[in-house]
Amino acid sequence: MPIRVMLADDHAVVRAGHRFLLDQENDIIIVAEADDSDSAYHQYLTHAPDVLVLDLSLPGAGGLAVIRRIVTRDPEAKILVFTMHDEVLYAKRALEAGARGYLTKDADPDLLPEAIRQVARGKNYMADAIARQLVAQYTQGDDNPLALLTQREFEIFCLAAEGLSVQEIAANLHISYKTAANYMTRIKQKLDLNTLGELVRLAFLHGVVGKPASVGKAE
Repeated sequence: MPIRVMLADDHAVVRAGHRFLLDQENDIIIVAEADDSDSAYHQYLTHAPDVLVLDLSLPGAGGLAVIRRIVTRDPEAKILVFTMHDEVLYAKRALEAGARGYLTKDADPDLLPEAIRQVARGKNYMADAIARQLVAQYTQGDDNPLALLTQREFEIFCLAAEGLSVQEIAANLHISYKTAANYMTRIKQKLDLNTLGELVRLAFLHGVVGKPASVGKAE
């Protein structure tokens, strides 16, 4: 039986590249695709793929939230994160949310089919560079201030860093405005931040977002 794979990435060209690569494999078939967070969740429930290949930078709630939603509905879900984010904190958060594998897009293309096979067999798969960073972090400690955030706080931090308002964050994560606002307050307290500009600059410093544009003084 071939491994039934779903692709979730917001770039059609990237998905086409993944499809072309995986179509060369006799034991892998693509059964569904998605280009944002909500469609990734609903397409997963509709098609029940053996493996979901998921980018973290999905429009909407983001990939981490998708992992949490899917694993809540299907604790046995086999999710392989395939992303541009090579920050070890992203890998740690993805694994905590329930992902079974983590591979960065700058890896050798031949690693993707093998990672899918490993995850489909119920094994965990981790890119070598990320694995080494995780080991170093657990043995030497973690001085990244973002590690102070809970899983949900980190998701909201990432969305805020991408420019979403509290109202937009609430809508994307399907929570109330008050809940989202309370999370933002706790995030700023934990990280000792006073303005949105400081939040964006911290996100840039730790690889969460690209170089920040000019930001106003207050949120």
